[in-house]
Amino acid sequence: MLVCIAHDPGLRLRDIAEQVGITERSAFGIVADLTGAGYVVKEREGRRNRYRVQTHVPLPDAGVRNASVGEVLAVLVDGPSPS
Repeated sequence: MLVCIAHDPGLRLRDIAEQVGITERSAFGIVADLTGAGYVVKEREGRRNRYRVQTHVPLPDAGVRNASVGEVLAVLVDGPSPS
């Protein structure tokens, strides 16, 4: 989910769900969890939502040498913009 959002913050939940291979309802729940945990910020833009990954937030797994979300996404996505 984070990779999809980082790649295209303007994607609709329907599009994210399709890319990931889950239902739109499941995608909504996951994005809500990511938003609640502080990994994603949801912003209203007209009639649509825009999602922004908080790249400075550290990952919770201590086995990842305290890497931030942005450091991991940099490996998976072409140049995520820092937030």
